[in-house]
Amino acid sequence: MTVLVANDTPPAIRGMLKRWFVEPKPNVFVGTVNRRTRDKVLDYVKRNAEGMSLLILTSEPNCQGFKIQRWGEPDRRDVEISGLWLVAEQWVEEENRPF
Repeated sequence: MTVLVANDTPPAIRGMLKRWFVEPKPNVFVGTVNRRTRDKVLDYVKRNAEGMSLLILTSEPNCQGFKIQRWGEPDRRDVEISGLWLVAEQWVEEENRPF
């Protein structure tokens, strides 16, 4: 399964994403596509959508069962610590920042 959460989606890209994904809420796309199709769709979006940002959640064979990716200008950071994906909103001490 793949979940895309998009910001500032151009109408043409939004329409293209609806070919492979269901849009249960504006700019949230959910679908079950194979890895090749997903990668080709994301490559197309990245090439043709200036100023857009994406949160990408995909099924992966790890202990959590998913992988988090971000593209564009995210407001949060994803950190993998000991095989677990965590989301960091901000760091209390900048010198301890892992990325």
